[in-house]
Amino acid sequence: MSARLLLLLGGMLCLQAVFAQETQRLYLSGTDKDHTTTWDFYCSGGRRSGQWTTIPVPSNWEQQGFGAYNYGHDKVKADEQGIYRYRFAAPANWRQQQVSIVFDGVMTDAEVKINGRVAGAIHQGSFYRFKYDISALLRNGSNLLEVKVSKMSANAGVNRAERNGDFWILGGIYRPVYLEVKPLVHIERIAINAAANGDYSVQTFTNRLPAGYSLSAQVFTLEGKAVQEPVNVTTSAGASPANKAGNEANEYTYTLHQSIPHPAPWSAEFPNRYRLVVQIKNGARVIHSVTQPFGFRTIEVRKRDGIYVNDTKVMLKGVNRHSAWPESGRTLSKDISVLDVNLMKDMNMNAVRMSHYPPDEHFLEVCDSLGLFVLDELTGWQAAYDTVVGHQLVRELVERDVNHPSVIFWDNGNEGGFNRALDGDYALYDPQQRPVLHPWERFNGLDTKHYPNFNYLVNSSLYDQDILMPTEFMHGLYDGGMGAGLPDFWERMLQHPRCAGGFLWAFADEGLVRTDKNGIIDTDGNHAPDGIVGPHREKEGSFYAIKSTWSPVHISLPVISTGFNGRVPIENRYDYTSLAQCQFRWQLLRFPSPGKNNTADTIAGGKITSPELGPHTKGFLQLALPEGWRQADALYITATDPYGREIITRSWPLQSPAKAASGMVSLGARGVTTGNSGDTLIVDNVNEVYYFSRSSGQLLQLLTPKGKISLGGGPVLAGVQQELKQFSWQENKGGGGTLTVKYEGNGFLQLQWVFRRGGLPAELDYSYSIKGETPFTGITFRYPEEQVQGLSWIGEGPYRVWKNRLQGQQFGSWYKAYNNTVTGESWEYPEFKGYHANVYRATFHTAASDLTFYIGNEGTFLQVFRPQAPKGAGNNNTTPAFPAGDIGFMSAIAPIGTKFQDAAQMGPESQGNVMLNYTPVSGRIWIETAVSR
Repeated sequence: MSARLLLLLGGMLCLQAVFAQETQRLYLSGTDKDHTTTWDFYCSGGRRSGQWTTIPVPSNWEQQGFGAYNYGHDKVKADEQGIYRYRFAAPANWRQQQVSIVFDGVMTDAEVKINGRVAGAIHQGSFYRFKYDISALLRNGSNLLEVKVSKMSANAGVNRAERNGDFWILGGIYRPVYLEVKPLVHIERIAINAAANGDYSVQTFTNRLPAGYSLSAQVFTLEGKAVQEPVNVTTSAGASPANKAGNEANEYTYTLHQSIPHPAPWSAEFPNRYRLVVQIKNGARVIHSVTQPFGFRTIEVRKRDGIYVNDTKVMLKGVNRHSAWPESGRTLSKDISVLDVNLMKDMNMNAVRMSHYPPDEHFLEVCDSLGLFVLDELTGWQAAYDTVVGHQLVRELVERDVNHPSVIFWDNGNEGGFNRALDGDYALYDPQQRPVLHPWERFNGLDTKHYPNFNYLVNSSLYDQDILMPTEFMHGLYDGGMGAGLPDFWERMLQHPRCAGGFLWAFADEGLVRTDKNGIIDTDGNHAPDGIVGPHREKEGSFYAIKSTWSPVHISLPVISTGFNGRVPIENRYDYTSLAQCQFRWQLLRFPSPGKNNTADTIAGGKITSPELGPHTKGFLQLALPEGWRQADALYITATDPYGREIITRSWPLQSPAKAASGMVSLGARGVTTGNSGDTLIVDNVNEVYYFSRSSGQLLQLLTPKGKISLGGGPVLAGVQQELKQFSWQENKGGGGTLTVKYEGNGFLQLQWVFRRGGLPAELDYSYSIKGETPFTGITFRYPEEQVQGLSWIGEGPYRVWKNRLQGQQFGSWYKAYNNTVTGESWEYPEFKGYHANVYRATFHTAASDLTFYIGNEGTFLQVFRPQAPKGAGNNNTTPAFPAGDIGFMSAIAPIGTKFQDAAQMGPESQGNVMLNYTPVSGRIWIETAVSR
């Protein structure tokens, strides 16, 4: 047996010894949405009411077909009650132990009875853990638990703070219920204050300890290795040496101190954790033991400066998160917590704000283990709890969450829902003395203004002395906000001398599966489709824009120029991590020919030496590329963090668009012929016959041996009415010809259709100019949407872009099948319709024939039809103007706004388009059908 295995086994035996006499947790309900227990249930109103039946616990009863639905804004609210019954056996030796029943969350008022006797005062408040000592109520054998749950509270303040909130309000026992079994002499709870320098104290709350009993605290690694000898205190006559304000009458406090040399501190980048084991002993015998994971971490707000964690100034890159899942409402699981935190980490976020209530505890556990800074929030959406119930709920919030190193702030309500009489309560139960925020207002030296526009950021950086940290900004709605405009905001925030980052609104569309509406997913109009991801965590385009913008590895190289020597400028935007701890790789790719096969080939690749760049420093990556690398189609660079998570992949085209068009082929020596039919000019290009209107100058259609291709209605200058001034055909030497078409109006559009001998694809050369500001510029065609089956293209992808959301896409070869997704309403992504950036080649796969466009200009945006406006759009901020055509080749596209701001308020990238000095735009397109290929 190896020495390492002996050490491991020894550590396990040590852990078994020190963790003996732990509190037992006996579940009466299931543990999460996927593991439930059936209880008897009676609903007083709405669906399936008036009769005893059963229900899974935990759950929201609306999601099980009971009662009625309400969004918090609804003026008339359902007010049903649910009565639960469940029989359970008392724990073994229950008379020699203390038995409490614990509820992790009940919506909203809960009256609890054991064997017909009330366990304690009715609990009010939906999002908080509460418990009752039921030791005196138990019987031998079977015991009856009865819980009467009122959806609306008898407390008007609770209803104002919770039930009128801007979120779905549901009913039921929606988090687990369990028995907590402890020895009669026991530790009730502990509160740890562990500083980054290794000093820690633990407040240990017990019932009265007999004289001569001792308390000890010892720090272990997560693997069970003792870090240092325990610290001990021996009691005398059971008196409390340091009874604390706010304690229960029979609760005693002992504070143990110790210093650990050189601990690995906890941060969002390096979430190092330890275990603290606190024990009550009688001599050598362990009476009761509590084990608590924790981290050494120090949080400090330095006024007129910033937020410091472990003496390092941090920028919070955060998002607001509701606790919701479509099928189960607010009943979740640890798997969902892991999913959500990983998605946030994948977007290079380092923080999350709880909106607008405390989450499941397992969410905080995952934040602890994977690394996210957390703002933990007392409910109070634009209205506050009254002071009496508020005192109780603050205590329940802090006592449950105090030991999570991820929690760095307490939020005392939201957007005016601040009961200022509660501000001092958090410190009563938190030995770390975490700062308290009032999200939305200036408080404690922080300006947490919601939804500042770009001008607010500028003025704040010039004039304001408070730390700027908007706890909500870039309000997403459908496809607007979030990633759109974020690059401008973030760069300005980085320049702000007193900015501490901010929190996007919001993480996920809060859509519920409506059991009363045939299972549709309902976001209550435009109240809840605010997410970066959909209800089932489907990724929108903003996901990748945020990932790119918030990448701690910032690569600023815009293009691969002719003089490129493998040297790539790079900036380390981490707070704690050296780039020497990250991994870098390069790839050279070659793209396929037109068709549905969009798979690119990696023709070469290799590692890049990680640079020795500390946090907030700049330097270079040096690529060792092979001979002939310029013959590849694209270069990719990927960075991964010390844990192997991808931080960013950047891509660059290595060929010109004209090179991509060089694969077009000639199919013989035959020349081009023309004919006329009334108003129509007919051009036979060997493989396709083009039909043009002499009166409009527009292409009408194409005919191939396989049939009609309904490309027509253009090209026209998008969004501009113009008058035809010239339509002329000229035969060229060698058997080809040129059709010249010119329009005038606001500016001009000039077209030359070039047809060459041998059946080469038709070439369209165009130039145009527009006076004044426009939402977009380019040329468009008509094409019947119902005939399109899919699109393959070479260019940026796979998601669509807006003028102010170009980040996060890769230059590559892509394919997507047709869909009619409306962002935030139907969740099939990527959306088919919209703009794609820097497209070199695009093939529309249609019912008639594949239709390929080769684009001769870098920087051309491909317009793919027109996105359908969401039904609940409400305003035009997130439904920007779009060309009337179906297929367009654009030199400029529109930005998109947020729920509360039009695009113009969101920074430089979000302004309208102006052609400087009216300099004409020139472009070139080749059109190829499947027949010519």
